[in-house]
Amino acid sequence: MNQPVIAASILAADFGQLAHETKAVLDAGADYIHFDVMDFHFVPNLSFGPFICKTLRKHNIKAPIDVHLMVDNPQVYVEPFAQAGADLFTFHAEIVKNPSALVKKIKQSGMEAGLAFNPETSIDILNDTRLLKQLKMILIMSVHPGFSGQVFMPEALDKIKKVRKLIDNSQSNAYVAVDGGIKISNVKKVIQAGANFIVLGSGIFGTKDYTKTIDDLRKKLKKL
Repeated sequence: MNQPVIAASILAADFGQLAHETKAVLDAGADYIHFDVMDFHFVPNLSFGPFICKTLRKHNIKAPIDVHLMVDNPQVYVEPFAQAGADLFTFHAEIVKNPSALVKKIKQSGMEAGLAFNPETSIDILNDTRLLKQLKMILIMSVHPGFSGQVFMPEALDKIKKVRKLIDNSQSNAYVAVDGGIKISNVKKVIQAGANFIVLGSGIFGTKDYTKTIDDLRKKLKKL
C-alpha cells in the first residue's frame, strides 16, 4: 500500500502567523493543506473562506489545498474557491439534493470533487457507481464537525471499512479520507480500516515539533 496522504488542517493553526504556520507544516512533511470552511449554520462555528486560500497562494504556498465545506449552500462557493486556487472541493451529503450536478459544477471549475459524511449519515448514496467514480475523495467524519480538538469516534472505523470496500469493488480511484481526532495513538487503526488520506489538526499543530510529529506518523505507518 502506498503511504497515506497527510493533510494538515489549518483550523488548528495559529492564525496570527498563518502563512508561517502553513509553510512550517509543509516543510515538516505534510502533503496537503486542509481548509475547514464553516458558516455558523450547518455547524455551530464560523471559520474562513476563499480569501484565506487566495492569501496563502500569494505567500507562495504551492501544495494542494483541499477545502471541506461545512455550509448550507456549498454551490455558491465553487467559483470563489476555484479562483482562489483550491484543488479539491468537498461538500456534505446531508445538504445537497443533487450531488451529481454539484460534482459536475466543481469539476467544470477545474477542481476535483469530494463528498463528506457526518458520523450519523448513511453512505448508501455511494452505491451509485457513476457518482462514486466522479469523486476524488470520500471524507468520513470521525467527530461531529464544527470544532478542532475533539476525540476520535471509534464507530467511524466500520464506515471506513464499508467505503473502502465500495471503492475497491467499483475500481474507483477516490481517496478514503478521515477527519477528526486522529493522532499517533489511533492512526494505525484508521489506516488498517482502509483510509489512505488522513486529516490532522491539533494532532499536528497542537504539538511542539511538527517535523517530529509527522516523522513519527510516517514511521508508524511504514510498519503496517
